[in-house]
Amino acid sequence: MSASGRTSSAAVALARRRFLAGVAAGAAAVTAGGCARGASTSAQPGTTSISNDNATWDDGYRAAGRELEKITGYSLRPLSNPSVTSYQQVVQMTLQTSKSSDLVKWSSGYQLKRLARAGGLTDLTPVWEACAARGWVRGTTREAVSYRGTAYGIPLYESYYVLFHSKPVFAKLGLSAPRTWDELLHCAEVLKRNGVTPFLASQVGGWPAIEWFQELVSKVDPDFYRRLVAGEASYTDDPGRQAMDIWHDFMRRGWMTSPDFDQARGPGALKEGTVGMFLHGTWQASGMSAAGMKPGADYGAFILPAVRGTTPKSVIAESGVFAVPSRASSHEAAMANVGAWLHPAVQRVWSDFLQDSSANPGVRAGNPVVAELQRDIARNRRQTLVRYWESGPPSLIQGNTNDLGGFMAGQTSPATTLRRMQERAGDEWAAWKRDEA
Repeated sequence: MSASGRTSSAAVALARRRFLAGVAAGAAAVTAGGCARGASTSAQPGTTSISNDNATWDDGYRAAGRELEKITGYSLRPLSNPSVTSYQQVVQMTLQTSKSSDLVKWSSGYQLKRLARAGGLTDLTPVWEACAARGWVRGTTREAVSYRGTAYGIPLYESYYVLFHSKPVFAKLGLSAPRTWDELLHCAEVLKRNGVTPFLASQVGGWPAIEWFQELVSKVDPDFYRRLVAGEASYTDDPGRQAMDIWHDFMRRGWMTSPDFDQARGPGALKEGTVGMFLHGTWQASGMSAAGMKPGADYGAFILPAVRGTTPKSVIAESGVFAVPSRASSHEAAMANVGAWLHPAVQRVWSDFLQDSSANPGVRAGNPVVAELQRDIARNRRQTLVRYWESGPPSLIQGNTNDLGGFMAGQTSPATTLRRMQERAGDEWAAWKRDEA
């Protein structure tokens, strides 16, 4: 073992033995008798490699890895592939080979279920249960990281979908963050009248087309949204039509940016005052800082109000996961690090880097805007709803996302879009259940 910049060999060995015994021993035992670990040429002693699709997070992984090293003896070494499509293909092709990395960043929900169904992932149920016993993870996350009752992922982060807004622009126009639907419409009218596009809406990259769909449907009727994504309601039902009609009306009024507006320009547009509100995950707070905007002074954030005051309050949540390939060459190290990932000391560093919420409910966001959103969610007991992207069979979600992109581009009407989405839902849910039998 190299001594360059690491703790002593004795300390590392002791920390590893203690942590594995307390957190990851059960999961290690599950996989110890399974297929042999591959001898990957990328393995480096004292580290665990992470396949991921976001190079802008590499420094955060390294910083969190330094905290992990104090606990487990292993740091983190990110291996980034900036192309989401290429990344997913590589992971799926190498998962059951010796070329797999030690840890894999992946989506939760049905994206993870599909990966687990193909085989090659380690059972992380003992790790998840150990974290839950320590209060490091919410019990409600279990289903999103499981397939057929077995946990295959540990939550990587927790983000909420909110509307970031320009505080200087709002102050100049005498506006404040809206608390009701009528106040939201008033803000949009005033912004438009003063030459500011009220809302950023984009389909660049494909997946952003889901953002306004999930928000509007859930704010019309969160219970309908929950049943819809479970395959228990129809896209053409009245709440779905109401949501699409609202969206269509917003576009007709010129309240939204062109669908080819790149979200990467969102923070800059808020700073320049050309856009008033930007719907996105709270992880975008780091992008605001990168644009030179200070939380609470230059930007704020609020959760989209319910369309009717009597509608239960809700919020869309997103959480990626860490999964461990069963043939990871540094499997013991990967199990130690995934078991310690939600440790408060690690999450404090990781949350501060992202300027976002932690999947550990005991770690409060350091960013004051995000921390206030956390308080709002707790105070109002908001229903937490799964992000649309992870909510159903991947082929269904991808096809429906493409349809939403076509709607944003003016290629289809609200009714036609919903009809196509429902036709696909019938086929894809039937195919998923058939494969499960």
